[in-house]
Amino acid sequence: MQRLFSNFANGWPGAGLLLQRVLIALLLVRFGITDPTNPSASLPVILQVIDGCAASLILVGLWTPIVGALIAILGLWIAASHIAGTWISIVVATLGGTGAMIGPGAWSIDARLFGRKQIES
Repeated sequence: MQRLFSNFANGWPGAGLLLQRVLIALLLVRFGITDPTNPSASLPVILQVIDGCAASLILVGLWTPIVGALIAILGLWIAASHIAGTWISIVVATLGGTGAMIGPGAWSIDARLFGRKQIES
C-alpha cells in the first residue's frame, strides 16, 4: 500500500496539502451535491452520492490517491458531457488529479495507517 503514496509531507507543505484537500471537499459539496445558483443543472442522484462520499474521504485523507483519481475522472467526464458547469468541473478534476499524484500529507488518516513507522527499541 505504501507504493500508492508519493510522500507524507509535514510542516508547511503538509499544511498546504491539508488546505488543498479542504478546498476539493468544499468544491465537491458546493457544486457537486448542490448548486443553488443553477438548480436546473443539478447532477443525477448517483453522481451526487459519489461526490458526497468522495468529499468525505478526501477531506479526512482516506484512500487519497484512489479518491483523487476518481474525482479527476468524474470531473472530466462531467465537463465533457456538459451535465453541469464545465469550468468548475475542470478545476475540480485538476485538484483531484494533483491530490492523487502528490499524496495526502502528514495530517491525514492515510499517513496514520500507511505512513512510515518508527521502531523504538
